[in-house]
Amino acid sequence: MDNFCIMFLSGILLVSAGIDFKRKKIPNLITYPAMVIGLLYHGVMKGADGLYFSMAGLAVGTSIFLLPYLLGGMGAGDAKLMGAVGAVIGAKGVLCAVAFTALVGGLYAVILIVVHRSNFDGFLKKQLTTLWNFVLTRKYIPDPIQKGQKEIKLCYGIAIAVGTGLYMFFNQAEYLIFN
Repeated sequence: MDNFCIMFLSGILLVSAGIDFKRKKIPNLITYPAMVIGLLYHGVMKGADGLYFSMAGLAVGTSIFLLPYLLGGMGAGDAKLMGAVGAVIGAKGVLCAVAFTALVGGLYAVILIVVHRSNFDGFLKKQLTTLWNFVLTRKYIPDPIQKGQKEIKLCYGIAIAVGTGLYMFFNQAEYLIFN
């Protein structure tokens, strides 16, 4: 991964994580231009092979988070951000970044559960009710939040930023050690 990709992706991830934390949403104004810049950069620098590399990463990154989005487990911005990551680092890189992101997201979820443990029973009941409704009806019908119950919100843009950052760090460390 060259310096432009590292700097560009680091900036996109930091801004996305900050906005997701503050607004609970990752705007299209960040994800779509990042996708286009990733595609153009690789297309210009490496021709058709570079464009294919970037397109494959975009498709893999977006599709991995498509099902969780469709099931209501995450926002569309998360899926688009992972697609933008894929457009910059390619299919193989985005698979590794997703693995790191899943680990970071799991740790993040555990931290939220510990911090908001008084809300956890209601949250768990809501998730189990939603799952049970899906099993019975084969339709996704989320259990609504009860009055006075605070919804626990996991800003997955933060997990994507940290997970992808870890991937970039280890990728660069490996490059420096073995080259």
